[in-house]
Amino acid sequence: MASVATWDRSASSPYLQEQSGKEKVKWNFASLAERGEYFSEKPPTPLLDTIDYPIHMKNLSTKELKQLADEPRSDVIFNVSKTGGHLGSSLGVIELTVAIHYVFNAPQDRILWDVGHQSYPHKILTGRRNMMPTLRQTDGLCGFTKRSESNYDCFGAGHSSTTISAGLGMAVGRDLQGRKNHVVAVIGDGAMIAGQAYEAMNNAGYLDSDMIVILNDNKQVSLPTANLDGPIPPVGALSSALSRLQSNRPLRELREVAKGVTKQIGGSMHELAAKVDEYARGLISGSGSTLFEELGLYYIGPVDGHNIDDLTAILKEVKSTKTTGPVSIHVVNPQ
Repeated sequence: MASVATWDRSASSPYLQEQSGKEKVKWNFASLAERGEYFSEKPPTPLLDTIDYPIHMKNLSTKELKQLADEPRSDVIFNVSKTGGHLGSSLGVIELTVAIHYVFNAPQDRILWDVGHQSYPHKILTGRRNMMPTLRQTDGLCGFTKRSESNYDCFGAGHSSTTISAGLGMAVGRDLQGRKNHVVAVIGDGAMIAGQAYEAMNNAGYLDSDMIVILNDNKQVSLPTANLDGPIPPVGALSSALSRLQSNRPLRELREVAKGVTKQIGGSMHELAAKVDEYARGLISGSGSTLFEELGLYYIGPVDGHNIDDLTAILKEVKSTKTTGPVSIHVVNPQ
């Protein structure tokens, strides 16, 4: 018998009744069930039809992941054309959303979406696909992430620039409780310019807390840093190679060792170690230190936001590398 998720109107949140077999979702809204006309022209999505929750993605091949990225895109376009909503922001993070849920284990791993405009693909992949026709409708899906709507929405949003500080709080709480889950905060370039985001990064660097900040860069806002405020670098074999090298585990662990050494030595040796680290960083990025690294975050990027191979490779490396401290992954969406 399939496991069923039902929405209890008397309760503040939906609950899952665990049974055997694949999880299916059923929402108890009689009025919303009458809106079947939304599905009459729905494009075929054979692979997505087999995915109800992120756990169902774990055994997909690379080829299937690419197909999976195409099918939620059709779903988003079809439903938003009926209900209205934030189309472009959600389309821009399809591959990133698939990669995040493929690599990490939500809801144990905390995934935070800044503002929430771009969370439609996240909703589709976390048990709410059949409610998408009710997006932004009375008694329907919220247009943002909402904690009472799903356990996969660990942070409610609606205002910008809040995810890094919220994620840092979750990371600190996790450490105090001795847990080992990951915290991933996704924030756009527009939201990144707010003071709250910089304050949160500054605190994350100071506390050296393990968390991942993903900058989803749509080139909508120019950031005051040399390597973010410029033309998009070429996308191709060289870009892919550099992206993979950026996430190279030995390099990250070597730099982690160097960071520990520089804390214990002084004078000219300290300066020399810092120069060696900066030189190694410059060989990779061609830009030396970044604003993120000045704030204490290890910077990786830029990465093509539509290349699911690179995204999954880098996220896997960041997840598996046994180093400490916050990491920033710069994801660029080519125009």
